[in-house]
Amino acid sequence: MKKSLLPILLILFTLQQLPIKAAVAKVYQESSYTEGNYTIIIEGYDWGPAVKKVVVSIKDVVTEANASDFSVAVKRTKEGVEMQPAESQGDREVLFAYVSDEEGNRIAEGNHISLVLLVHPNNPLDSPIKYIFKNGRGSNQWIDYRMNITHTPTSKIWDTEAERIYSDLDRFDLEGTYTSDGTALSYGSFEPEGASTKMPLIIWLHGGGEGGTDPSIALIANKATNYATPEIQSYFGGAYVLVPQTPTFWMQSVSGDYTRGDTEDIYNKALFNLIENYVTKHPKIDTDRIYVGGCSNGGYMSLKLILNHPEYFAAGYISALAYQNEYITDEEIERIKNVPLWFVHSKDDTTTVPDETVVPLYNRLISAGAPRVHFSFYDHVVDLTGFYGGKDYYFPGHWSWIYSHANNANFDFNREPVQINGKGVTIMEWLAVQKR
Repeated sequence: MKKSLLPILLILFTLQQLPIKAAVAKVYQESSYTEGNYTIIIEGYDWGPAVKKVVVSIKDVVTEANASDFSVAVKRTKEGVEMQPAESQGDREVLFAYVSDEEGNRIAEGNHISLVLLVHPNNPLDSPIKYIFKNGRGSNQWIDYRMNITHTPTSKIWDTEAERIYSDLDRFDLEGTYTSDGTALSYGSFEPEGASTKMPLIIWLHGGGEGGTDPSIALIANKATNYATPEIQSYFGGAYVLVPQTPTFWMQSVSGDYTRGDTEDIYNKALFNLIENYVTKHPKIDTDRIYVGGCSNGGYMSLKLILNHPEYFAAGYISALAYQNEYITDEEIERIKNVPLWFVHSKDDTTTVPDETVVPLYNRLISAGAPRVHFSFYDHVVDLTGFYGGKDYYFPGHWSWIYSHANNANFDFNREPVQINGKGVTIMEWLAVQKR
C-alpha cells in the first residue's frame, strides 16, 4: 500500500524545467497510466470498511470529468461461500467525478479521474469484506471485490485492479507475531513519530468476528484504526497503539466452546505475555499509562486481563461486555475496584445482554466504593454522522463500540456528563489522563 517517491521527485524536477501547464501534462503522461487499470480507495466507516472511490487512468490529459458519463458495476465473490444475489453483484451509484492524480487527490489537469461512490451501511455491495459463518463460528474476511467501470460515451472499460489504498490502515505495521507456549498471536501496531518522551500505550482487543491471522481485519472491521488518527492521538500527546489478534476467538475455552467467565479461556496468558514483550521492546512506552479496551469478545478479554493483572493497567475502556457478571466473585470486585474503568453498552444489545453483564457489574463496583468507574448506557446505537438518518437510524444494539471509536461517549450512568476538574470530557480525553 506504500507509494513510491518517484512521482513526487519527477514533479519537483519537471517544475524546475518547464512552464507549469506543460509540466503537469508531461508528469502525468509519464505516470503509471495503464490501459484498463483502476485503483480502489477504501475508507473506514462506523459499520466497517467501504469502497468510497475508484480511480481510473485515461490516455489523454483532461481538465474536467462528468459523473453521468460513467457506470460502475461490482461483483463480490469468495471461494466456497454462497452469496445472495443482492450482495454478490450490482451497480454502484457515482455521486461525482473529478480530475485527480493516481491516488485520488484532486488536481487541475491530469490523466486520472476519480469517481466518488455512494456509500450506505445497508448496501453490502459497498464492502470489500464479508461476515462469513462457517464451521460453527463467524468471521469477517476479505473477499474478491471486482469492478467494471464503463465510460458510456466511448465504451471505454476499466476492469483490472492495479492497487487499493486505505490510508488509515497504512499507519500500522501489520506484520507482528508472537508465540507463547505454543500459542501464536498476530498483531498490528502503530508507533508515534518523534517520541522524545515516554508515551502511553493504547491496547484494543477485537470482537468475536475478527479472529484469524490478518491484523488488518482486526483493525478495519469496526474502525479501530481511529486510535491512530491525529485527533485521538492529540489527546495523549502521541500514543502507541497495539491491536492483538486471536487465531479463533478470545472467549474460546479448552473444550473449544465459548466461555462467559465460567471456565478458563485459552488465550489470556499468551496475550498478556505478548503485551509485556511489546512493552519491553519499546522502552519509550510509559508503563504507568497502559490502557486496555475491547468490544464483545474483546471486552471479555479486557476485563479478564484487568482481573488477572489489576496492578499493570492504568485504565480500561470496554464496550459491549461479554463477561457474565455471575462468574465474577466479590474478591475480584475488591481487586479491581480501584482500576479506572469506562463501560459503553446499549440497552437493546441482544448479543451481550446488559442486565447479565455490565449493569450488575457496574452496580457492584459502585457499591464496593469504586471511585473512578463510568458507564455510558445508550438507548440505541445510532448514526453519528447524520448522513443516514442520525438519531432515527439504528445500528444493531450490539455495536456500542461505535461510541468508543468515534470518541462520542461522554456521559455517566446517571446521564450526567463525565467531568474532570469541572470540565466535561469524552472517553478518550478521560482515558488520556489516567495514570497507574
